[in-house]
Amino acid sequence: MKKSVDCNIRHVTTAETNIFAELGFEESEAKRLQESAEKEVELLLAIKRQLMQEISTWIAENKLRQAEVAVKLNVTRPRVSDVVNLKTSKFTLDTLVMMLSKLGKPVSVTVG
Repeated sequence: MKKSVDCNIRHVTTAETNIFAELGFEESEAKRLQESAEKEVELLLAIKRQLMQEISTWIAENKLRQAEVAVKLNVTRPRVSDVVNLKTSKFTLDTLVMMLSKLGKPVSVTVG
């Protein structure tokens, strides 16, 4: 027997809507959760930008072309371009850490 998957869209939450309110949290709690989530996202983006800047600086200091760096990192040249152009949404933290490690710039994490 072949089962079908229901792919019908029943609800779309607009970008400006508080998703926590949509999920049924009380207004004050939904606002607090939204603010907390936004702070976490900003922190994550700042860390990604810092790691990407380190890669870009390394490229400039070594006077390399993106194609040369791509070979060293075992990625495509457009992928290197995305790093240089700070396209944070295209990378996870672990990918950026691994890239830096491959360039001989290991990353250490400090908590507190």
